[in-house]
Amino acid sequence: MSDEPQQLPEPDPLASLKGPERVAILMMALGEQSAASLFRELDPKEVQKIGQAMAVLPNVTRSQIKAVLDRFVSDMADQTGLALGATDYIRNVLTSALGDEKAEGLMDRIMLGGASKRNLEFLKWMDPRSIAEIIRFEHPQIIAIVLSHLEGDQAAEILTMLPENMRSDILMRIATLEGISPAALMELDDIMERQASGSGGGKSSKVGGVRVAAGIMNNLEGTIEEKIMSDVKSLDTELGNQIEDLMFVFANLIDVDDRSLQVLLREVPADRLLMALKGADNDLRDKFFHNMSKRAAEMMRDDLEAMGPTKLSDVESAQKEILQIARRLAEEGKVSLGGGAEDYV
Repeated sequence: MSDEPQQLPEPDPLASLKGPERVAILMMALGEQSAASLFRELDPKEVQKIGQAMAVLPNVTRSQIKAVLDRFVSDMADQTGLALGATDYIRNVLTSALGDEKAEGLMDRIMLGGASKRNLEFLKWMDPRSIAEIIRFEHPQIIAIVLSHLEGDQAAEILTMLPENMRSDILMRIATLEGISPAALMELDDIMERQASGSGGGKSSKVGGVRVAAGIMNNLEGTIEEKIMSDVKSLDTELGNQIEDLMFVFANLIDVDDRSLQVLLREVPADRLLMALKGADNDLRDKFFHNMSKRAAEMMRDDLEAMGPTKLSDVESAQKEILQIARRLAEEGKVSLGGGAEDYV
């Protein structure tokens, strides 16, 4: 046996960097003009994530820059460059990475994107109040289709700006949407173009559905959410229950396993947790305290007892923020929100 000490492998320069941070380094390495061209091809959420990463990126080492560029060159070298069977190839890759449902929805956007004027996609960049003004006089079915194309938080904000007597009807239409033909989608694009400026066949595009409706409901303020859900259930109890089953509200965190809750606690600012727990019942509070250190739990209990009357809207806002963090962690595969897991010791 050799007496020479074993040489430890060098640490991976990319290990401490998340996906958006790696992209941010690549963008800055490419230069302003190239980065601007790439940003134009991304959707608003992606631009926001990368922009935030660029804004708070810590000092980047030379080895990290080299590793990011090497990974990019390696990934590009793996691309075949052949257009034969491109649609099937893209669908298979997306299905492997995202699953059937998400991949099919993304494929609809990819394949229809070149054919339409992309006015529905452009709405994602607009201020919610401006979108509400554009669509408020359209038929509820048109509004439902438009909101189904937007992110849940953006759609929820727009829904609150529409007349109260329309909200439940629109949400039910979103929940029962199954598809829209390419011809109808292009006609809808034309309507959006005329409104924004002041003035046959094929596979249907899958939009809407109960899951989309639940996602929008998750982003509504508590009082508005309760009113709409009550209206929906009074009109269609089964549909209301289906939406409710897919919703994840703050009280559901009591069913999250301990390991996942501990991961969540590391991401949540203490002041926002304190505000959120102000409106929680004792069982849910105890669940959080159980997953903190003894000292942190005692301090949080003392702070809660010392808090005076608090606006319900402030409590709900804090709870929504924590739920958004929980959903992000779930999408990244870091936590499970399914509940029913055994406790970890």
